[in-house]
Amino acid sequence: MSIVASRSRILVTGAAGFTGRHLCALLAARGHALLRLVEHATGAADEVVADLVDASAVGAAVRAAAPDAVVHLAAIAFPAHADTAAIYRVNVGGTLALLEALAAGGFGQGGVLLPSTATVYASAAGAALTEDSPLAPASHYAVSKLAMEHMARLFARSLPVVVVRSFNYTGPGQREPYLVPKIVRHFAERAPFIELGNIDVERDFLDVRVVVDAYLRLLDAPLAHGGTFNLCSGTGRTVRDIVRRLEVLTGHRIEIRINPRFVRAGEPQRIVGSHARLVAAIGALRSVALDDTLADMLAAAGG
Repeated sequence: MSIVASRSRILVTGAAGFTGRHLCALLAARGHALLRLVEHATGAADEVVADLVDASAVGAAVRAAAPDAVVHLAAIAFPAHADTAAIYRVNVGGTLALLEALAAGGFGQGGVLLPSTATVYASAAGAALTEDSPLAPASHYAVSKLAMEHMARLFARSLPVVVVRSFNYTGPGQREPYLVPKIVRHFAERAPFIELGNIDVERDFLDVRVVVDAYLRLLDAPLAHGGTFNLCSGTGRTVRDIVRRLEVLTGHRIEIRINPRFVRAGEPQRIVGSHARLVAAIGALRSVALDDTLADMLAAAGG
């Protein structure tokens, strides 16, 4: 059965977040029956309620939802989050509770998509990172996501899990403290200067709308189930390049001031991925030019 092509029941955790809002809009546009796993009830007809770290409540919510496919976006995603224990409790323990509930409920129709992160990789100067590149997570967030990946593989016999290592992505609705929204806000406000850190490091950026489209296509690709995929553009962009593009888009020149507080010692010069395995599984990614992403973000910010 084609999950994405039919009117399917798709359970989304973290639906209220940046990625979740874009995913839910895409699901609605394609006619799916959206089910949102939320911690606090609002009375909406499409929600099932459970605290993700309460295994009993998650089990009851999954049984009530009876989903055809799952996209598990709920996570503590900001690497500098102050509560280290919560990072592991949510990112590993919450995912475990969800997978146990799905396995116990006989789920198995569509994919169970688990976003991970490119920060699980060791830095590789000059080379594009593949799914087989060395792993060396350097933050509690990255360690929690790699632990989540290993734990999820224990469910491979009972659940069609797909792990997606997402590189940087941005788009309308993303908020600070993430870097690109910070830069966009300064241009929307026509600020005279902006304080940044390492502006010549290269990172791999996608538009969030490309990301959520790829998520749904992976759910619908049986050969992808059980696999791990980089989700990236394959192209490196510097922070300086993003600033210059915004200058062209707005006609506003801005002074870049390097603030030592924002300079990360030992930060890798280049983190760019290879998406060859992903493209082989689902075909070419949707195309959204970086300038179009930035223009849409400016419009959303009132610039």
